[in-house]
Amino acid sequence: MPTSLKSGVVTGKDYLALVQACKQGGYALPAVNVTGTNTINAVLEAAAKNKSDVIIQLSNGGAEFFAGKGFPDSAQAKVLGAVSAAQHVHMMAEHYGVCVVLHTDHANKKLIPWVEGMLDHGEAYYKQHGRPLFSSHMIDLSEESLEENVSECARLLKRMAAIDMSIEIELGCTGGEEDGVGSDDIDNARLYTQPEDVLYAYDVLAPLGHFSVAASFGNVHGVYAPGNVKLRPDILKNSQSLVAEKKGLGGNPLDLVFHGGSGSEKAKIHESLEYGVFKMNIDTDTQFAFANGVGKFVKENEKAFFYQIDPESGKPYKKQYDPRVWLRECEKSMVERLNEAFSDLKSKDKSVAS
Repeated sequence: MPTSLKSGVVTGKDYLALVQACKQGGYALPAVNVTGTNTINAVLEAAAKNKSDVIIQLSNGGAEFFAGKGFPDSAQAKVLGAVSAAQHVHMMAEHYGVCVVLHTDHANKKLIPWVEGMLDHGEAYYKQHGRPLFSSHMIDLSEESLEENVSECARLLKRMAAIDMSIEIELGCTGGEEDGVGSDDIDNARLYTQPEDVLYAYDVLAPLGHFSVAASFGNVHGVYAPGNVKLRPDILKNSQSLVAEKKGLGGNPLDLVFHGGSGSEKAKIHESLEYGVFKMNIDTDTQFAFANGVGKFVKENEKAFFYQIDPESGKPYKKQYDPRVWLRECEKSMVERLNEAFSDLKSKDKSVAS
């Protein structure tokens, strides 16, 4: 019987059911980084239009921007911005008629206090509502030793599992940089996760709660010239095979994440779906789409952004410079790019929301 879940934010067992529906159906969900209500609403609109479920996530910088760059305390802004964004998604998601996973993106060692601050709010929310505020948080300690990475993830997973949350970990490094996390100066070998490291993480984390793995197979944040990024989805296949063999499990036992999805070859995207990828991050392309929407509008209505009234004809430009007009163009452009993402990931028309 096909999975059927209540529309809105999914957490706990419903989140796990959605992940399994993706893997069994041979598709993945786009995980879209957001920065404000405009980008959140564009993601929800695109998901509803494509009848697909979706993952909405915030980086630390996106969360801070949501709170307002003028907020006096940067660390507090990162926490409160994430909480505020989550509350907006909880309020709106069910009315768009799709299932939404709420997630936070890369948190390296210096950002662990950000995650712990969000968990403080998440625990209070759980106590009041019986469910967590977020579906999952990502901990990216790929710059640390394997032992420290997995040990710290285990400590945090215990806390998350107590309120029906999942954790996403990173093994191997995603190249490039995103909101201050990561580096372009990474030894090439580290861009490819070792299956033995995945097995080690499985042994430690599986008894504690649910986790997903951002396993690196040449992924890089950002968009680069063709040929610069060498994706090897077989890395994912080898990790799945080793864990399945050593633990006596069925095919694709790991829940895998594809980071650095912007600009990736479609054939490599499709191949990764065969190996248990249920989530692909997309940020750079959607940022450009959002900007491109306003860029085109400004080019076509240039005078409206310098004059309230045309100095020659006396024509008022209020209907052009009204923020609701040009921000809507940004949203529409972002929706158009996400249409492509849902198609690439084969999730179109596969929402499990009832």
